Formats: sequence, C-alpha cells, structure tokens
Amino acid sequence: MSQDDNNMEEYPTEIHDYLTAFEKSLGSVDEMLKTMMSVSRSDLLQKLDPLEQAKLDLVSVYTLNSMFWVYLATQGINPKEHPVKQELERIRTYMNKVKEIADKKKASKLDKGAASRFVKNALWEPKAENEHISKTPAKGKKRQRD
Repeated sequence: MSQDDNNMEEYPTEIHDYLTAFEKSLGSVDEMLKTMMSVSRSDLLQKLDPLEQAKLDLVSVYTLNSMFWVYLATQGINPKEHPVKQELERIRTYMNKVKEIADKKKASKLDKGAASRFVKNALWEPKAENEHISKTPAKGKKRQRD
C-alpha cells in the first residue's frame, strides 16, 4: 500500500478536492508571507504614503485575525462566539473609513471660478426694458396703429 492510499483512508473521499484546494491556498499564503517578511517593515512603510500605510496595516491585521478565525474553527471552537468576531468587525469598519477617504481623494476637485463662469453663461438673463421691445409684433396680437 502506498503513502497516498494510506492518506486517503484517513478522511472521507468526498472532501479530498476541498483539502487539495485548501493545501494550495496555504501554499499561496505561505509564499505571500515569505515575500512580506523578506522586506523590512520600516523600509516598506517609508515607500508608502500615510493612506497606503493604513491600508497595509489594516490588511495585515485582518489577515492575521482571519487566520486565527480558521485556527479556532479547526480546534472545534465556534469563532462566531469568540471575541475575534468583534475584532474583525472593528477592522472592517476602519477599512470602510479608509476606503471613504481614498474615494474622496480620487474625487475630482471643483474649480469654483470655472464653475461660476459656466453657470453664469448657461443661465438666461433678461435684457434691459428698452432692449426687450421687439420690432416685430408677437404672434396672435394685432398691431396697434396710432
């Protein structure tokens, strides 16, 4: 009997595909962590603006707490009843705040001078009283003769 046959007997065959996908995901996470750990945090933060630093910190702490969530689940502890759930919600709140700030930063800036000229030229302005009188009579009215 080979090693693979031995492993297949240890768990139900229905979950083999799920476990294979999980193993690949763990490999991806491991590679990303190795990449992140290869660069000094201070060097990385110096290259980022404050908003990007906040995003990096939030993603890092969210990932760490998510991994702890998975760990709790593997230990038979319901993570929904653990304080990690509130921590993840708190982090999500801050992620939304950072997203709002980034969206505001991306929003186009209003050139007040150009906007006022645009509105002024787009609006109809009535002419002075003496300029308003037309030499041609209005439709439907008879011309009065003196």
